[in-house]
Amino acid sequence: MGPPTGEYQRPDGSRRLEFARGPYGKHTYMVDVDTQGRVTGWQQVLTEPVFNAIPRGASRDEVLQRIGRPSDRMVIPRRNELVWSYRYESPFCQWFQVSLDRTTNQVTETGYNVDPICDANDDRSDS
Repeated sequence: MGPPTGEYQRPDGSRRLEFARGPYGKHTYMVDVDTQGRVTGWQQVLTEPVFNAIPRGASRDEVLQRIGRPSDRMVIPRRNELVWSYRYESPFCQWFQVSLDRTTNQVTETGYNVDPICDANDDRSDS
């Protein structure tokens, strides 16, 4: 899988290594490593159960440790928010989005939306 795309230190000294397959990939693997460097577990984290467990008020760092770096980032200045979007395996053409307050770096809301890549590939016309 190559070198990790992210590394997150935990309070107990263990680490979480991120292996993102993006920005167009739909999988991110998190590998947990203890203080001696032994793998203690791994998980593909871009799934609806993992997404749905992210609480409002979670920190930016907590989101990164749970689901890794986003596929896409967008700033919404009028709301003072940063929106992170994650592509994932789904029977629908959608992605998961996390809105973060740019002042507090905390989650304000999460949800699902149509992945714009689907609109770009939609060559149907209304004429």
